[in-house]
Amino acid sequence: MGLYITQGNYTESAIKGMIQNPEDRATAVAALMEAVGAKMLQYYVTLGEYDFMVITEGDDTNEAMLAGLMVAGSSGGTCNLKTIRAFTSQEAKSAMEKAGKVVAGFSPAGK
Repeated sequence: MGLYITQGNYTESAIKGMIQNPEDRATAVAALMEAVGAKMLQYYVTLGEYDFMVITEGDDTNEAMLAGLMVAGSSGGTCNLKTIRAFTSQEAKSAMEKAGKVVAGFSPAGK
């Protein structure tokens, strides 16, 4: 199951609209993720470089995330979307074990 963390910003018009009509965006984001075949785990409004952060998971998450990001990005309400793939510590350990089995046979560039 893939785990993704997306950060982004609201556009100026989206912020104006939310001030005039306050809303809980987590509901809309959760529905969007469900519609593309993923599940929203958490939605946060953040301070700093980005206005929000969404944590999502799903079985076919690469395609689901791409579809969801296309919808959100084309809506005019968000911009500067940045998504990273996150791994559990168990997934990282499995990757370490796999790397340990092949590292001796790898030849680095220039050698």
